Amino acid sequence: GGWEGVGHGDDDDDNEEYCESGFVLFQRPASLLFQRISLSFSSAPSFLSLGLENKYEPFSFSVMKSARLVSRSSQPQQQKRKTMEDGRRGSGRGRCNVCCSAASSAQDPLLLRVARGEVGERTPVWLLRQAGRYMPEFRKFSDVLPFRERSETAEIAVELSLQPWNAFKPDGVIMFSDILTPLPALGIDFDVVKGKGPIISNAIKSMDDVVGLRPMLSPDEDLPFVGEILSTLRKEVNNEATVIGFVGTPWTLAAYSVEGGADRYAKKTKTMMFNEPQILHSLLEHVSDALVEYCSYQIQSGAQIMQLFDSWAHHLTPEQFQVYSLDYVEKVITKLKERHPETPVLFYVNGCGGKLEMLRSCSADVIAVDHGVRMKDAREILGSGRTLQGNVDPMTLFGTDEEIKSAVEKCIEEGGSRHILNVGNGVIQGTPPSSVDTFIQTCKKSLVTV
Repeated sequence: GGWEGVGHGDDDDDNEEYCESGFVLFQRPASLLFQRISLSFSSAPSFLSLGLENKYEPFSFSVMKSARLVSRSSQPQQQKRKTMEDGRRGSGRGRCNVCCSAASSAQDPLLLRVARGEVGERTPVWLLRQAGRYMPEFRKFSDVLPFRERSETAEIAVELSLQPWNAFKPDGVIMFSDILTPLPALGIDFDVVKGKGPIISNAIKSMDDVVGLRPMLSPDEDLPFVGEILSTLRKEVNNEATVIGFVGTPWTLAAYSVEGGADRYAKKTKTMMFNEPQILHSLLEHVSDALVEYCSYQIQSGAQIMQLFDSWAHHLTPEQFQVYSLDYVEKVITKLKERHPETPVLFYVNGCGGKLEMLRSCSADVIAVDHGVRMKDAREILGSGRTLQGNVDPMTLFGTDEEIKSAVEKCIEEGGSRHILNVGNGVIQGTPPSSVDTFIQTCKKSLVTV
């Protein structure tokens, strides 16, 4: 998050507090009549070469409505179980098994090696919401196409994911998607309203609502574009950078589902927490099980790292964070590691101040912290053996090159040898692209601090 890039929203400043993930994926119709949008261009090798000054003329849309309707109620349960078991065996159902096979550590990209706990030749760097409307190339799409067409059309999503990598060569390439992406597969539909962010029409209000949710049995059928995006990114990046998959944590997805959208106080969710906690725990259990399947699907499709975004952790006291977030994050990580022990898991905690002590016991390979804490404090509390990610204030990118370089150098020094440089929250709309370049290139020129 988070509507245009990894972090908060870019299409509308009012959306910026809502999400830490990436890009919005609109709800699929109840009938699951998937639309695939094919863009035809005359001899254009890349979307970037289109020259979209006239934002409508370059596009020739051919919308092909699939005749295939996926009816979950009529699909044989035996086949659904087979789908799930195939995923657990790592079959990937035909996706990207070759490109996802383990390579020797020396052949792996820098970010992946450091996320595994190795000491790299330098500090790796990427940015939350590194693809977004601060980039003119991105606006050529966002000014023309609505969210759904950009994010559910694999060709476009891949192009947008690659824009910052082509421009700045960060060490990580994160897919164009959103933390809420798996919800429609569970029966929780959402849309995005300009100025308001995500709106969930069938919010969770009762235990009956939780019981009525579908399990995540066939993510490759319900969310096929996710697999296509990741497998294509692996081929395009060709191991020159690390491909990052992501999703929201159980707490963040559950809170969105109960609130029906973003709420400053999470009033409905916390009212449920204090009055009917059994409903919230049942929802968290269901979402946790679903995320294991969804994350596994991403890894099978090409993701080399999984990042879990706890965008709404700031709503929780430290004690609540343990019970309603961290315990369920641990469940997801434990089960995911049973299937994919080689894949690092990054855990981003928004509002991590006051929660660092309890994160010491977290089994995530990397703890990502926001800019509300000092990196040296996070290092001191979490220890020298823990890989950390973060945490330059994204507003620094509106400063001078000297300010940016100083902030980068300080963060790298305080982060030490097991550190991934990033901003503490997403790149903000209006950020000069040259500042992002300065941020990345300053890090690449630095030596690792032991």
